[in-house]
Amino acid sequence: MNFLRGVMGGQNAGPQHTEAETIQKLCDRVASSTLLDDRRNAVRALKSLSKKYRLEVGIQAMEHLIRVLQTDRSDSEIIGYALDTLYNIISNDEEEEVGDVEEENSTRQNEDLGSQFTEIFIKQQENVTLLLSLLEEFDFHVRWPGVKLLTSLLKQLGPQVQQIILVSPMGVSRLMDVLADSREVIRNDGVLLLQALTRSNGAIQKIVAFENAFERLLDIITEEGSSDGGIVVEDCLILLQNLLKNNNSNQNFFKEGSYIQRMKPWFEVRDENSGWSAQKVTSLHLMLQLVRVLVSPTNPPGATSSCQKAMFQCGLLQQLCTILMATGVPADILTETINTVSEVIRGCQVNQDYFASVNAPSNPPRPAIVVLLMSMVNERQPFVLRCAVLYCFQCFLYKNQKGQGEIVSTLLPSTIDATGNSVSAGQLLCGGLFSTDSLSNWCAAVALAHALQENATQKEQLLRVQLATSIGNPPVSLLQQCTNILSQGDKIDRRGSKIQTRVGLLMLLCTWLSNCPIAVTHFLHNTANVPFLTGQIAENLGEEEHLVQGLCALLLGISIYFNDNSLETYLKEKLKQLIEKRIGKENFIEKLGFISKHELYSRASQKPQPNFPSPEYMIFDHEFTKLVKELEGVITKAIYKSSEEDKKEEEVKKTLEQHDNIVTHYKNMIREQDLQLEELKHQISTLKCQNEQLQTAVTQQASQIQQQKDQYNLLKVQRGKDNQLQGSSSDGVQVNGVQPEEISRLREEIDELKSNQQLLQSQLAEKDSLIENLAKSFPVQGESESLRAASAADVEGRLSALLQETKELQNEIKILSEERTALKEQLDSSNSTIAILQNEKDKLELEITDSKKEQDDLLVLLADQDQKILSLKKKLKDLGHPIVEEDELESGDQDDEDDESEDGKDHGLSI
Repeated sequence: MNFLRGVMGGQNAGPQHTEAETIQKLCDRVASSTLLDDRRNAVRALKSLSKKYRLEVGIQAMEHLIRVLQTDRSDSEIIGYALDTLYNIISNDEEEEVGDVEEENSTRQNEDLGSQFTEIFIKQQENVTLLLSLLEEFDFHVRWPGVKLLTSLLKQLGPQVQQIILVSPMGVSRLMDVLADSREVIRNDGVLLLQALTRSNGAIQKIVAFENAFERLLDIITEEGSSDGGIVVEDCLILLQNLLKNNNSNQNFFKEGSYIQRMKPWFEVRDENSGWSAQKVTSLHLMLQLVRVLVSPTNPPGATSSCQKAMFQCGLLQQLCTILMATGVPADILTETINTVSEVIRGCQVNQDYFASVNAPSNPPRPAIVVLLMSMVNERQPFVLRCAVLYCFQCFLYKNQKGQGEIVSTLLPSTIDATGNSVSAGQLLCGGLFSTDSLSNWCAAVALAHALQENATQKEQLLRVQLATSIGNPPVSLLQQCTNILSQGDKIDRRGSKIQTRVGLLMLLCTWLSNCPIAVTHFLHNTANVPFLTGQIAENLGEEEHLVQGLCALLLGISIYFNDNSLETYLKEKLKQLIEKRIGKENFIEKLGFISKHELYSRASQKPQPNFPSPEYMIFDHEFTKLVKELEGVITKAIYKSSEEDKKEEEVKKTLEQHDNIVTHYKNMIREQDLQLEELKHQISTLKCQNEQLQTAVTQQASQIQQQKDQYNLLKVQRGKDNQLQGSSSDGVQVNGVQPEEISRLREEIDELKSNQQLLQSQLAEKDSLIENLAKSFPVQGESESLRAASAADVEGRLSALLQETKELQNEIKILSEERTALKEQLDSSNSTIAILQNEKDKLELEITDSKKEQDDLLVLLADQDQKILSLKKKLKDLGHPIVEEDELESGDQDDEDDESEDGKDHGLSI
């Protein structure tokens, strides 16, 4: 200890070489001393020097410290000192001020010192395995520094250390025990260790998840107070994100384990006067992000859909909507809540329907969608909040034709509230579309375009919308008003970007006219539109106008490609001639390419969520980039085609459409027959079930009949114990439902009773004679008469009892016979029903056989039609028209759907 005091006291007094010599002496003592106390004191001294003289201690002492871990495991104190020293050497955490300027300069020259020492330590994989084994020690002074050291190793060289732990026997399982440690400081640092361990390693993430990590982490979050908890809750949420993000297996395990239901209480936010602490905001933000991880558009559609349904069933979506409409919620939490709700409802019809029914707690109540849109078109709202509302509206309409119809219907004359007491979603969109705020114009145009996405019916319905521009002037259509504003350009003084309004309107018009020949005809019917577009494309404008020129070229190309030639003035061929004359085909194609070459185009094409750093970056919509990708090539080909090629293509298209209609017809017939077949199978299954039930009923009835027979036989045996039945049976005639043998037995019983009566009468006569003789022998006549009277009374009593018993037996036999007759009738009825059911079953099986034969004939016809289609496609290909196969279209659709999935985050709105 005196040596240690000398070392500590002289650290700052002597020159640098003195410290190096001291460290060397300490290392020699660790290596050569035979006394454990001396080695322990030397390691303690190295620990005290390791923070200030990290490089020297690391170079000279690391090997000796590792040897201490190997040889002195029985002494927890020296093991703890060695682990602390190694942690100080490897960790980059600065825990104390460094006073020596020279040492600071030396540290700056070795920024990767921790990585270098980590590399030395893990070069021998046994060192990591040794450290894992030390974590099994329960002693606080061993386990805690061991956890910190391993965490530091993972932070320095994560992938290499992860691989070593992964191949170590029970390596990950040993680390999971730390989460169950009753000492909070070790448990909490264990969470940090698992954060570093699971980062970007799917294999380890799966092992940790199946080691019951979800259960334990959710328990810790609950114990710590959920959203009201401290930094430990935050660490657990980050670890949960590591385990679930981009890991489909763990996401499915989380859902199947019913852990989604345990997330609902996190969002039960109470109205508190104490406000929102910074830690609570951080925790709730992470909780919302965890929900988004489970329903991210980048996940497989099936996994996302099942999580969305689970969130609705457990009430989590309802709880999020409560926060959405609550007051006093911080802006960033509100924004993230909107983003979360957006992805929970995206593409899920049940959730979208629920969201459409949510009302804000206002007077009078307003739909949540209307309240959100009010924020979107309000330029005083934060930009990120407006982006979140737009994303929420897009997700509500994604694959939701019902919702699209409801939004468009609010613009139609028959549904507009004439009293003006309430504002609708459609009115808000129109108001934003024609306001003087360019950002509101863009958001409203994109939102309205999503109401038309892949929905030809609503594109046609929107043509009916009429707008009143000013008093005394007739109303104009929404389509015409959009083109009017577009033609005015920068003449209207607007706040914000110069081109944002025009870009938004052009994207809306391109979406509206694509795949809708009727809308194209309405657009071309206004004679000012085509000259405006050709003028814009032909002009030689600055670079900032290139995007507008490209969008005008796209709109004009759509007007050609989807033109049904119903307007004589603007036939396809005439429009192409106009382009060649006023613009030039090459110039037109060059201008069309300005869209996809724009610097912001690729960024918007990556994720569906409109997530922009600032308003000036809000140019492209994700769905619109997909439309450009789809149409750019076909429009280019359409421009270069001659009129003859167009005619041939039209003929081939018509032929293909006819054949497609035939194929569709047969497919529908087959589908209907399949449904009929399934229905017949269901009927057969039902009849079989009924048949089995009837068979069971018949069996039960037969059993009851047998029981009645047994009871009857038992009764008969009990009544006939003293008498033996004799006689022959009569002919087999059945009387009143009673079998002949039963009648014979009854007759025999009656004959027996008669013979007994005769016997008793003869005995009575004999006794009378005997009494008379006795009377002669005895003088007392009164006594003889009394004896005679008693005997006679006894005989009459016995006879009366026998007659009564006989009568009762006859009644019981009659009742049993009636019951037996009824049971026989039921049995005959059951047999008849079974025969009818069997007949119906045979008929159904015959119908199924005929249906299968007819289906086979249809399949043969379908194959013939497919062969004809292939022949026509070959002819079309010979004519130079590229054919896109259905599989390629489907795969393209899938890719597009996957692209859509990558939305990031949504934000919510307050009332």
